[in-house]
Amino acid sequence: MTNQTDSELLQLFLQRDQAALAGTQQKYGGLCCSIARGILGSREDAEECMNDALLKLWESIPPEKPRSLAAYISVIVRNLACNRREAAHTQKRGGGEFAVALSEIEDTLAAPDNPERVLDTIAIGDALDRFLDTLPAETRVMFVLRYWSDLSIREIASRCDVGQSKVKMLLLRTRRELKAFLEKEGLR
Repeated sequence: MTNQTDSELLQLFLQRDQAALAGTQQKYGGLCCSIARGILGSREDAEECMNDALLKLWESIPPEKPRSLAAYISVIVRNLACNRREAAHTQKRGGGEFAVALSEIEDTLAAPDNPERVLDTIAIGDALDRFLDTLPAETRVMFVLRYWSDLSIREIASRCDVGQSKVKMLLLRTRRELKAFLEKEGLR
């Protein structure tokens, strides 16, 4: 079973012989795990991607008959790893934090007398840029991490190497300052 050629492995897949999986794992496991580890940064996640790729191979051959098994499985692993990374990133960014962050800032941006009013995006964007330019670097970073990157208070505190209470207080003060700034600009 060692050093099988791609055509021998493909023949095993076409015959629905499970030895094809072991042979593919042996021949391309290192390559595939290396690809997935480069994308995911985790050996365990890379091994799971390899297992998922073997399942995809089993499900797709036949009817597929790839000319290069190495290229075929590499693309499968890369796609699986990218999807896994995107899902983890989405969950990290989402995970309820977006709704919390949005609720924190919606009162600042909404016009109290006309909540349905659609704000001019260019004007509000320019005003936000000018406002952010007035902030100290640390406060600006925390504000952007919270309301642009949708990070949690805990994640911001960890990245900025400060306590969570400091992050909460700076964000609260910054929202108040932004509200006053937007009122002064006539955008609220």
